[in-house]
Amino acid sequence: MIIHLIDGTYELFRHFYGLRRFRKDVDPPLGAVAGVLGTVLRMIEDGATHVGVATDHVIESFRNELWPGYKTGAGIEPNLRAQFHPLEEALVAMGVVVWPMVELEADDGLASAASRAAAATAVDKVSIWTPDKDLAQCVREDRVVQVDRRGKKIFDARGVREKFGVDPSLIPDYLALVGDSADGFPGIPRIGPSTAARMLNKYGRIEDFPPEVLGTSQSKALLFKDLATLRTDAPVFRDVDELRWGGHREGFEEWTLRLDSPKLFERSQVAQASIAA
Repeated sequence: MIIHLIDGTYELFRHFYGLRRFRKDVDPPLGAVAGVLGTVLRMIEDGATHVGVATDHVIESFRNELWPGYKTGAGIEPNLRAQFHPLEEALVAMGVVVWPMVELEADDGLASAASRAAAATAVDKVSIWTPDKDLAQCVREDRVVQVDRRGKKIFDARGVREKFGVDPSLIPDYLALVGDSADGFPGIPRIGPSTAARMLNKYGRIEDFPPEVLGTSQSKALLFKDLATLRTDAPVFRDVDELRWGGHREGFEEWTLRLDSPKLFERSQVAQASIAA
């Protein structure tokens, strides 16, 4: 059994700006939602049986209280923001398990689901579908992998080490040192990727650094590590079979008409018939 965990927020952004390029800056009201549903349905058509999607129901999280510069929803285009909640509702209508995050972030939902799924003996592999570098901390050898759909790459533990120069477990420490512009924290001045990897491979976790290595920046580095550390206790599922796709629900056809994508319903019917056969 392979568990597929999808970053719904990333996919929504990807489809929104992808459509804009092809539609000459015209934003279909729910075009990105239809795009995400099409992507998830394609995975099911290609054989995915167990699927879960994590979303940012709101952008802000507990991390905004820890660091004032942490990312917020400011600057998100209204046409994109207006599709956040419809995406969750449409996915549920399609019969897909969704975890809308409020106090936590979608990445925490993915990390929690990956941790729980990896602990299940019935699971052979967990695939996390997102290019976000902080999810690399969830990779476990070749049992939990990260899939970059856009780059067409799959990262197991060896791949993470080749990309970042450190083991997956040290990714929060690595990001704390080099910073993460996407999440809004700067890292430690004058420490780049190569230096960070060298320091971490020599000393281990930031907590284990000799005091003189970071000096007065030690406490800030630990704060940034806390920001970069994904939580694994989000309420996601109790049993992996909750993630089994059993077909769309009543009302999905109406959603596909609202999305101006009636073929999604036809495709879902075919996929549903194939699993019932």
